[in-house]
Amino acid sequence: MDTQTAQFFDLDARDATRLRVLQCIRAAGEISRTDIAKALDSSPATVTSACGALLEAGLIREVDATRSGSVQRGRPRVMLQINGTAHVIAGVKVARRAILVMMVDFRGDEIGTHVWPLAESCMAPDVLVKEVRRAVEEACDALDVARGTVAGVALGLPGFMHGETGFMHWSSSVTERNVDFGPLFREHLPCPAFLDNDANLVAKAEHLFGAGRGLCNFLVVTIEHGVGMGIVLDGELYRGERGCGAEFGHVKVQFEGAVCQCGQRGCLEAYVGEYALIRDSSVGRQSDAHKSLRDILEAARAGDALSHEVLERASEILGVALASLVNLFDPEHIVLARSRPQFDDQYTQAMLSALERNTVQVDAPLPGITVRNLDETMWAQGAAAHGIERVSILKIREMGVSDVA
Repeated sequence: MDTQTAQFFDLDARDATRLRVLQCIRAAGEISRTDIAKALDSSPATVTSACGALLEAGLIREVDATRSGSVQRGRPRVMLQINGTAHVIAGVKVARRAILVMMVDFRGDEIGTHVWPLAESCMAPDVLVKEVRRAVEEACDALDVARGTVAGVALGLPGFMHGETGFMHWSSSVTERNVDFGPLFREHLPCPAFLDNDANLVAKAEHLFGAGRGLCNFLVVTIEHGVGMGIVLDGELYRGERGCGAEFGHVKVQFEGAVCQCGQRGCLEAYVGEYALIRDSSVGRQSDAHKSLRDILEAARAGDALSHEVLERASEILGVALASLVNLFDPEHIVLARSRPQFDDQYTQAMLSALERNTVQVDAPLPGITVRNLDETMWAQGAAAHGIERVSILKIREMGVSDVA
């Protein structure tokens, strides 16, 4: 957990230590007090005190080392692990046509997922929050999870928002700008709720479970209706001063160019987002000629020259934009996660060729590139991880309050 987050939640030194110990146990899976002290470069007495408080709060539990086969001579070591039954977290991804809810336990193990269809892709803020509540309640019922056991809801939205405060500057899913979701969450949801940019949450999921695991510096670019990006620097998610950093989809690639859904012109996503491809491939045709990316791909495969040209151009524009990321960040790895259906190899190769041509040439290999179909569960998995992080902080903060009382 980064120091800024701990400060935001007003954790004193004792609670910050408890949080570090909890995160150490989570990262290790199973670890002894002695090894925690070594990992954190802390005194055994400090670690023992923190572990005692976490045990009393039910956030961790003791496990006999012999259970995992690590038998040693003498007195067996007592290992510590996260208590999965302590809390349930709901990770929520709001897409254009549905809300996907992933329920996980406090260890992060998946309980199940549930899809709640949406009648509208863009809603008033209070309507959206009410839909999230219905989606979570239906998920609880479908997955046999008692509603009262959900300790936190983490919500991923596209757009500009401050992940630490829950303030949204703009989102394609919300009809209004500059909305503080905190009061709405408190009014309509029965438990603490947390908001973040959905691409940041995919980056968090990739860092914990995917291609970014074990890496300190990598980028995740998501392409569906729009374009998003998550940045991990020195092992931490980078948000920017206003919480609006990493808006790769809104870098300008054409002066006074095509209109973007954000209201400006010439944004990258106005050329490579799904809505842009549908628009450009429908020029000179009936307005509903191509209703989806699948329609465009099928038309290109059938020999439609305009569809092929649109896909080729978008791939090259994306490759040039990705080259700019390499020139700026010099990352270890880039994950490009695209919505289904899968792009044909010729368009992926066009993108990679443009990336290579436009990257500053040095005597070192380019960063690794992972191109994958965007698994919808990755959004929700990242949201769930974010929720676990935030609930952990809140519960430790409550421990500190009870100590004072």
